[in-house]
Amino acid sequence: MKDMTAWNEGDWIAAIGALALFAFLAIGGIIAARRSQEVVGHPRGLFVLFYAEMWERFSYYGMRALLVLYLTKFWLFADGKANLIYGAYTSLVYITPVLGGTIADRWLGQRKAVLFGGVLLALGHLFMAVEGAQGLTDPLLKQADPAINVFWLALALIIVGSGFLKANISVIVGQLYKMTDMRRDGAYTIFYMGVNVGAALGTILVGYLGETIGWSWGFGLAGIGMVVGLIIFTIGKPALQGHGEPPAPLDRRHEWLLYGVGTASVAVIWALVQWQDVIQGLLIVSGLAMLGYTLYEAFKLDKVARERIFAILFLIALNPVFWGLFEQAGGSLNLYTDRYVDRQGVPTSLFQAINPIYIVLLGPVFAALWAWLGRRGLEPSAPAKFGLALVQVGLAFLVFVWGAQGAGSALTPVIFVFLLYLLQTTGELCLSPVGLSAMTRLAPLHLGSFIMGAWFYMSAVGNFVAGKIGEATGGESGEMSRDLTLSIYTTIGWVTLGIAAVVLLFAPIARRWMHIEKLAGEEAERAAAAGLEPQGAT
Repeated sequence: MKDMTAWNEGDWIAAIGALALFAFLAIGGIIAARRSQEVVGHPRGLFVLFYAEMWERFSYYGMRALLVLYLTKFWLFADGKANLIYGAYTSLVYITPVLGGTIADRWLGQRKAVLFGGVLLALGHLFMAVEGAQGLTDPLLKQADPAINVFWLALALIIVGSGFLKANISVIVGQLYKMTDMRRDGAYTIFYMGVNVGAALGTILVGYLGETIGWSWGFGLAGIGMVVGLIIFTIGKPALQGHGEPPAPLDRRHEWLLYGVGTASVAVIWALVQWQDVIQGLLIVSGLAMLGYTLYEAFKLDKVARERIFAILFLIALNPVFWGLFEQAGGSLNLYTDRYVDRQGVPTSLFQAINPIYIVLLGPVFAALWAWLGRRGLEPSAPAKFGLALVQVGLAFLVFVWGAQGAGSALTPVIFVFLLYLLQTTGELCLSPVGLSAMTRLAPLHLGSFIMGAWFYMSAVGNFVAGKIGEATGGESGEMSRDLTLSIYTTIGWVTLGIAAVVLLFAPIARRWMHIEKLAGEEAERAAAAGLEPQGAT
């Protein structure tokens, strides 16, 4: 056993993370198995979904914290190429919810889609634990190593698994509440805290094991976390109160055919993740097709529903701007922290836990703030919150650059990493949970999972943009330089502030398109027509 007097900051952080992990495991099991239908004023099903998503994010973000470091230190990809692979991978993670959401909407139902996605994710994370020959610099030798193809397969399984799980578990959260339930935004903020508890613990423990003991140890723990999430989701099925089931009776043959389609898509993604340039064309073509289909559906609706679709498109269009900057965290900013920040002995990957820890600490504050402002009629509209989010993420990079340049030729003080993540986090809390809530509130019922998939799709575009920005920090040589990276960060910071100003000016128009005041009457009409009382309390 390691002498505790020799422990550094990273060892203590990992030990605390392990204790928190066991505590959350125990609490999750208790809530999933209990019989009462409410927990702290919310349906018990919310917390089953909270814990299932927490463990899925544990595995995903744990692997994400290591990925660009693994690509550069183990497989010896150039910095620019590693950032591009990272961007391609994360973008595909957000594209596939369109497939998973559509299949769930039309045939499979959200609950079975989440289970199937969880199985693929568990397999993918466990395959990540397979290592090959370290230090191969020749691309031909890399591709000849069987382990690299296992690596691409692992990424493909994670990508497709996320497609079936990510959009659909968020949709089930919305199904637990009335459209007019004042608890909806708070519920999504609580759910979002589950995402970030998992992200923080996964980053600390998976990252620590991967960097200090061995890559396969970290990736293997990520796989175990996904299996735990599946178990909690299965045990907690009664708490979902029948939500997320297939829209029509589904026979076993057709169900397995749908699973076959999902499995076959793994092969397609296996190819795409290796040829990143193809993804850019795919994003453009499929994005235009999705926009065309959405507008086609919009113009078949009445004026109110059509304008809500316009509001959705406005909000969704801002995703690439925000996430293109935000996702530098796992790519170029991860490499910058590794090489140019005074880390004081803390493993690089552990800095990825700062953002989710901030979310856990500040999430309840923002949930209470929105509720407090809402009761007084002062809560900003969703479009205004998006504008504020862009202001903060743009400022984050400008503050970071100011701090790095102030240090001169010395290493960047670590406080500026914390400040950057703080501004990114407050921006994220103004955009991500609010956006999830808006998508489920504004989308027509027959397009619920498709719209959620479109939300994640535009996040995919943002992640690919992040990869291209990260690739640019490598310059012509492909290797990151400090000055070029800071110059790029300055440019994207100022451009984002300009976009934010335009969004805030346009926000009142987008707010009118949402027709929030008409939701209560519409929901009452739907409930009366179905002879049902909607779930949740007003």
